[in-house]
Amino acid sequence: MKARIGAIPGRLATFVAPGLLVCTMAGLASGALLHLLGRAAPGDRAWVVAGSLGALFSTARTVFTLLHRRLGVDVIALAALLGALAVGERLAAAVIAVMVATGSQLESWAAGRSERELRALLDRAPRRVRRHRGNALETVELAEVLRGDLLLVVPGEVVPVDGVVEGPSALFDESALTGEALPVERAEGTAVLSGVVNVGGPFDLRATASAAESTYAGITRLATEAASRQAPFVRLADRYAVWFLGFTAALAGAAWGLAGPSRAVAVLVVATPCPLILAAPIAFVSGLSRAASRGIIVKGGGVLERLARCRTLMVDKTGTLTTGRPRLCAIRTAADHDPDALLGLAAALDQASSHPLAEALVVAGRARVGPLSLPDQVEEVAGGGIRGLVGERRVALGNPRWLAVEPTADWVRAARREATSDGASAVFVALDERPVGAFLFEDEMRPDAARTLRRLRQEGITRIVMVTGDRQEAADRVAAMTGLDDVIANCGPAEKLAAIESEKRNAPTVMVGDGINDAPALALADVGVAMGARGATASSEAADIVVTADRLDRLAEAKSLATRTRRIAVQSVLLGMTMSLIAMGWAAAGLLTAVWGALLQEAIDVVAIGNSLRVLRVDRRELKIAEADVALFGRFQKEHSRIRADLDRLRQVADGLGSGPRADLTEVREVYRLLVEEVAPHERAEEREFYPTVGRLLGGYDPTGTMSRAHAEIAERIRHLGRLLDDVGPAGPDAKELTEMRSTLYGLHAILSLHTAQEEEGYLSLADPGEVTA
Repeated sequence: MKARIGAIPGRLATFVAPGLLVCTMAGLASGALLHLLGRAAPGDRAWVVAGSLGALFSTARTVFTLLHRRLGVDVIALAALLGALAVGERLAAAVIAVMVATGSQLESWAAGRSERELRALLDRAPRRVRRHRGNALETVELAEVLRGDLLLVVPGEVVPVDGVVEGPSALFDESALTGEALPVERAEGTAVLSGVVNVGGPFDLRATASAAESTYAGITRLATEAASRQAPFVRLADRYAVWFLGFTAALAGAAWGLAGPSRAVAVLVVATPCPLILAAPIAFVSGLSRAASRGIIVKGGGVLERLARCRTLMVDKTGTLTTGRPRLCAIRTAADHDPDALLGLAAALDQASSHPLAEALVVAGRARVGPLSLPDQVEEVAGGGIRGLVGERRVALGNPRWLAVEPTADWVRAARREATSDGASAVFVALDERPVGAFLFEDEMRPDAARTLRRLRQEGITRIVMVTGDRQEAADRVAAMTGLDDVIANCGPAEKLAAIESEKRNAPTVMVGDGINDAPALALADVGVAMGARGATASSEAADIVVTADRLDRLAEAKSLATRTRRIAVQSVLLGMTMSLIAMGWAAAGLLTAVWGALLQEAIDVVAIGNSLRVLRVDRRELKIAEADVALFGRFQKEHSRIRADLDRLRQVADGLGSGPRADLTEVREVYRLLVEEVAPHERAEEREFYPTVGRLLGGYDPTGTMSRAHAEIAERIRHLGRLLDDVGPAGPDAKELTEMRSTLYGLHAILSLHTAQEEEGYLSLADPGEVTA
């Protein structure tokens, strides 16, 4: 709700500007037609009417700017209109009126309706709730809920008020409120905030606050208050108009003193700042159009101008720097169980689960194992997990407490240690009532995140801070991978506002987020950017910019476009004003009459506007990927998904490699087979087919040279592992050979993990996911 100041108040300008443009153009055209027909008097009256309408409109704008203690370009236009009418230059008055109306219409179009209500925050909250009354349930209005009431919250429903869980534990999606991407389990007696979504079974909630006192209502109030504190935007043109107005008044006064009022009017006519009125709005309109074609919706030209000046970026984690979707990243098993076989059984069972992590497990199972069996006798236990029959095996998935997992087992400690260090969530699995493994899920970082942040620094961002409601460990891991300047974790809406306020005191600030808890911060920042492809509607409403494409690199494009748009707008204004100053000198010397001055001013406008339209041209740095290349990108992205499974297997085998001559090398030989038959051919295909395409797109001399060096190192490490296996004698491997094998496996895991991540960040992320998967 950042108010647009500098024109007649928003809605009035929206309705007046189109009508004014139609009327003034009709007056100018009809006057010209009447003069051609020899009816000069009616033609003059038509021009006078057009000029008078322009004068009335300019008067209203001037009064409005003066009431806000500002002086803009409208004063010059008003003086020229009144002067032309006063000395009988009726045609000149009509031409000036059309220029004023055109500029107003373009400005209104560029800015749009900037008043935004956070309707989504209110629409998302339930209006009616289920309340226990004795042994029955009643449906009541949300406003009737009091502290102490016992409510029933059904699956998929937004928690209506703050409260505590009564009965079995419940599972919640808190991503929109806290930034936590993975589901959170709340045990009996645990506090729950309003605004989170119940993704488990039905549960009872004991209200600890009324609706008005709850967290969700507080977020709505914060968003409204933050928006009201936003400083009004001052139009680019007005800043140039201050000194231009003084110079014009002085020169027109001198012309009046030397040659009378007609000479002064001629000066005012050519001084009419149409490069200011037209060129700047057209540049920003072109910027808005260009942004929209890239899936970036910018809510007004003023937003682009502010974004161009921003130097600090504050960014949320979940759904912004990360995908916001859980992915299976590792499988940890007891020594006597095969990870893929365990995945197949667990994924088969999870086909019948409503748990948010179930989809990720099923997707991974189908990718690594193939078609899944159908489960039977499935039972889902609220707060525990799911169990059922898959083939002849009884399978159960859930939390360690429900499955009675032994916390001191080596594989359990390893799984928990890895989950903590990687910021992952663990789901344990039991076969025939015996816990045998754990699946680790992570909120994967966007492949284009690091590259986007590097480009933003190139575009003028000097400080990048992450503000997230997620855990410190998860936030620190993402920050380390993206090179952030600071991290503020475990913060809610109020803390985010305080952080924004602090950063704004040092530099103009951009805030990027997608959750409901980001809405207040987006409204308060100088520019708020919502990742709207999968983000909360409230954030999109509160933001100045909405990125509809699920691509973080669009943020860097928006910053680049804003900077370029503002630069071209300034160029157009300065170019037009320079030519206007020269024309003013001619008019003051008596070389231009008012009418010819108006026509010359139109020519100046064409030049200034033509320069402004350069914004529509494609930036040379913007890559264009041909359809044939898109298919190639898609092929290698799919291969990378398979390679990730092989990488996890490498680490598992290295971890489980025994010692002494009796060490079983079966799994090592199987991993070597995967490396030879899957990984090595993939790397050779990249070198042969993919890298030449990437090199052609990026340009320059050998842009993929360092990555090709990694291919050579990977091939050599695979050959080395093969030689080690071939050298093992009949008595089995000795300690030195085992140590060398383990070191080689770990080394391959490290090199391949880094190499794959670099390719996804630097190369594969260049193509839009939507294009690749089409």
